[in-house]
This record gives sequence, structure tokens and C-alpha cells, in this order.
Amino acid sequence: MSRRHDIDWVRICAFGLLVFYHVGMYYVSWDWHVKSPYAGTALEPLMLLTSPWRMSLLFVVSGVATAFLLGKARRDGGRFLGPRSWRLLLPLLFGMFVVVPPQVYLELAEKVPGGYHAGYAAFMATYLRAGDIYCTAPGDCVDSPTWNHLWFLAYLWAYTVVLWLVSKLAPKPVEAVGAWLGRRLSGAGVLVWPVLWLALARLALVGRFGSTHDLVDDWYNHAQYFPMFLLGYLLAFADGFWESLQRRRWTALAAALAGYLTLIGVWYFSGYGDDNPPPDAMRMLLRVTWAIEQWCAIAAAFGFAYRFRNADSRALRYLTPAVFPVYILHQSVIVVLAHASKPLDLPVLLEGPLLVALTFAACFGGYEIVRRIPPLRPLFGLKWKATPATPLADARPAAG
Repeated sequence: MSRRHDIDWVRICAFGLLVFYHVGMYYVSWDWHVKSPYAGTALEPLMLLTSPWRMSLLFVVSGVATAFLLGKARRDGGRFLGPRSWRLLLPLLFGMFVVVPPQVYLELAEKVPGGYHAGYAAFMATYLRAGDIYCTAPGDCVDSPTWNHLWFLAYLWAYTVVLWLVSKLAPKPVEAVGAWLGRRLSGAGVLVWPVLWLALARLALVGRFGSTHDLVDDWYNHAQYFPMFLLGYLLAFADGFWESLQRRRWTALAAALAGYLTLIGVWYFSGYGDDNPPPDAMRMLLRVTWAIEQWCAIAAAFGFAYRFRNADSRALRYLTPAVFPVYILHQSVIVVLAHASKPLDLPVLLEGPLLVALTFAACFGGYEIVRRIPPLRPLFGLKWKATPATPLADARPAAG
């Protein structure tokens, strides 16, 4: 039950990638809340480097964290679901009604022909009434209230509730499944079986169910994210699984890079695209390739990080609690900064890195404020009072 510092580092890096990714969304041709006047396709191949695996990785990490939290609650005789729901749902609700609305307001300012001229108070009155605020086409609406980037919290809470119920009703079968999975996902199986599942899910569902992040009708995403969450939970303490990932980290990295190069080579550099889709057989092959990159990138990340499982540090102890507040704030900060920077007409090569740097600065500045004010801490996923840190010299090393 000792803390896995490698998982902390992976979590920190994965959430940090979200800042780069969402700044990138401002500059690509894909739909987003606000768009740069210079938006185009140039950055899209780089965005595809993390698109297949970024969120799946976070769900594996969350599954591991859930295993530690539930194990601690059982060991100490404490409650699990109530405190966990409080730490996920309170920030979600606060985010939907305080943090996210500026994103919606500025999206309206950019999408409504002639501009959206209502003041923020009038906008919030409309936002709180709920429903479609503005539609560019049927099914393409700016609606309210919305969770935007905070959809991850809603999914994580739903998956946690399902897992908690199953583990309460059938603890022995859950343990048996974990043991069986641990045997299968050791050796070469650690790379093969997850890829097969993700490939089947993508082949069967992605053409029928788009990514909605609406929870109730997002079947392809559930087919990839919930198993990743379960995998993290069931194998959190399976040493053979983590050691197999470490032994095969270079193989996994090579497979992930090969998958990525295949995706961008076919989609961006072979004349295919949304207006000229590839033949069906090639599309099916690309879906399998997507699954290979998806899992092998995750496997490589965990494999390389595993050697740092005992690597506690002051930087890690600062960044670990900062991740949640920074995640909650980052997209609204990006949208506000991007919209405000338009009149400056900065060169893209200056504006992009500046947006990244200012976003991190503003989010960590926000964290510094939040962590010092007890009533604000729970709104950003932190305990009311900070837990006193164990001196590094006295910290117990992680098991394994």
C-alpha cells in the first residue's frame, strides 16, 4: 500500500499534456470553443501524437488511485464512496457553474454572427435556465449548463460508483478476475491483449458512436475508458504486470511510434482526409493502428516511469496536489487568454508558446491562492486542510 511515485509522475505529465493539447486546439482546423485566425492543418499531425492515448492513460492512472484509496478505506475502516463523490462531484458542479461559463460566453462572442452583445450577468441568467443558447446548425449548438473539459470528472465518478457496487456485491469474483487478468497481462500478453480489446472496440463502435462526452450516449468512449479504469484498479498491486511493462518498454515505444507514423502517413501525407476518406479496408486498418498506438504508448509511459516508483522529491510533493486545481482551471484560462490576445495580432510562433507559458503561470498562481484558503480547497478537489507532509528523509519507500 506504499505510494507509487511513478504513477504520480505519469499523472502529472499526462495532465500537463492537456495544457499543450488544448492550446493546440486553438490553432487546428478541428472544432473548438474559440479559434485562431491562423487555424489550419499544420499542427494536426503533432496533435495526433497524443490523441489516441492521452485520456485512456488518465483512466488507467485513476483506476490505480482508486485501488489505493479503496484499499486504505478498507484497512482503516473508513468510508470510500461518500468522500470520493464529494471530491469529484463538488469540483464538477463548481466548475460547471463558475469555471466553465467564461468558455461558453467567449464561444458565443466568436460564433454568433455580428457578435454576442449581452453582458455577462445577462448571459449567466440564460446559462442557468439551461438549454440551447445558440445553434449554427441542427445538432451543432452551444448549450448550457455544460461541463466542457470537466467531462472526465463525471465519467470518473460514474465508473467509480459502478466499481464500488460490483466490489461490494461480488468481492470474490472481482478478486478472481484481477488474478486472472494479472496472469494474462504478463509477458508478451501485456502488449497483445489490451491492443486486441481496444482494436475491437474501435472497429465495432467508433463508426456508429461519435465522441460526445455526454456520458449517456458515449458508447465508444465507455468501451475504451471503462476497461482502462478497471485495468488500473485490478492490476494496481500486480507486480508482474508492472515489471512486464518495464521489460517491454522499448518494444512498446517502437510500436507506438510506428503506429503514429502510419496514422499521419496515411491520413495527412497520402492525400486522404475528411473530404477524401480512405477505402473501407484501409480505414479498418487505421482503426487497428490507432489501438496499437493507444495502448503501446501507455505501456511505454508506465514502463519507463516504473524505475521512479521510489523517487520521492519536493517537486513531486508540490505538483501532486496541484494537478487537480490546474486541470480544473486550465481550459478556461486558455480560452480567455486566446480570445484576449487576438487584438494584439502576435505571430503564431510567439503567441502559441506564450499562451502555454501564461496558462501554466495563471493556473499555478490560482493553485497558490486556492491551497491557502480552506473554503476554496474542496471546490478544486483538495481536502479542507492540507495533510502535513512526511519529511523526505523519513518517507517510507514504495514496495517493489
